[in-house]
Amino acid sequence: MEINWIVVGWIIDMIFNGIVWLIIVALLIPLIELNDKWIRKAVSFMDVADKWVRKVVENSLEWIQKKNLSILFAFLLMILLGILAQVGIIPKLIT
Repeated sequence: MEINWIVVGWIIDMIFNGIVWLIIVALLIPLIELNDKWIRKAVSFMDVADKWVRKVVENSLEWIQKKNLSILFAFLLMILLGILAQVGIIPKLIT
């Protein structure tokens, strides 16, 4: 009986590829879990920062309206709308 070396090589190659991929997965899964935790922390921090910025902007605009400082209000509104236009939020609101 003759040995088919191509089939033997193919089987050895598949076994080694499986072992290599097992090692790669074993090393990358902890990194993916760590990265996932960092992303969750970043998203929660962005939520806290967003709420804080909204509160500060709302309080400052109410204060300006109470003090009847229309020039300062117009200036701050121009800055706020400029920032929103640069970020690309205003075109999203229009369309």
